[in-house]
Amino acid sequence: MLLSVEGLQVAFGDVGVVRGVTLSLEAGETLGLVGETGCGKSVMALTIMGLIPQARIEGTLTFDGLDLRALSPRQWEDVRGRRIGMVFQDPFTALNPVFTIGDQVSAVLARHFGLKGAGLRDRMLGWLGRVGLPPTADFAARYPHLLSGGQRQRVAIALALAGEPTLLLADEPTTALDVTVQAQILDLLRTLQRQTGVAVVFISHDLDVIGSLCHRVAVMYAGRIVEQGETTALFAGPRHPYTRGLFEARQPHDGRLPAIPGSVPPPSAFPQGCAFHPRCGRMQQRCTEEVPELGPATPTQAACFYPF
Repeated sequence: MLLSVEGLQVAFGDVGVVRGVTLSLEAGETLGLVGETGCGKSVMALTIMGLIPQARIEGTLTFDGLDLRALSPRQWEDVRGRRIGMVFQDPFTALNPVFTIGDQVSAVLARHFGLKGAGLRDRMLGWLGRVGLPPTADFAARYPHLLSGGQRQRVAIALALAGEPTLLLADEPTTALDVTVQAQILDLLRTLQRQTGVAVVFISHDLDVIGSLCHRVAVMYAGRIVEQGETTALFAGPRHPYTRGLFEARQPHDGRLPAIPGSVPPPSAFPQGCAFHPRCGRMQQRCTEEVPELGPATPTQAACFYPF
């Protein structure tokens, strides 16, 4: 097991954002993480990456035999970027505007591999080429604001993979891109995963993207995993009402796209019992009082008292 998350809880003050998440990832596997904005997906990824030290964290985070919660800041410097990489939602804010893209990729290679001189330059240009950018000194001398959105995202992917990590966290890496560029970036990620064997946690709102990339899918709502399973099984028959609602929202009915009523409540106002019950057409009294746990895989695991 490459990554094991057990009973993860993340809170800011008294407000719980991630509430008892358990999931796992094998080497070379791709896990899709889906759900509406505000469900805790990004917070969980940032927690795995060790980037929210101000939060109160409980539970177990184990990566390749390491207890991530026990790492010191100095130990994190050797893990973050080298063993775990991350591609953020907005490549423009993820890149440093005052350094050239070549300098930024070079900094990763120098820090984790001790490269310098011609060897460093050649490896940096090689990574630009691997992500589909011109592997030239002139292009490497450009600043982020001189690149298109797709080019910036390719640089962000190069930064995340240059350290040759075994785990990549991709937090909605194509959200800000148009459809054509999005397809190019997804093809690039598939190619690089085949070449490097990196395991990926891919966060997205787009179920079609998840279906094309991922071996397994976990659906989050209000800080919890409400359904998970093999991609083929989950797409063939989603069992949780929330998952079913997400799928139905992709298919027009009588000329209109169905929508799940209401919206995700803020973490400070998560309801008692099943957090989805105020929006659920299958809600019964028990749903307002008890929190459902993930059941057995039949064929997916659904945290629902009255699944489909």
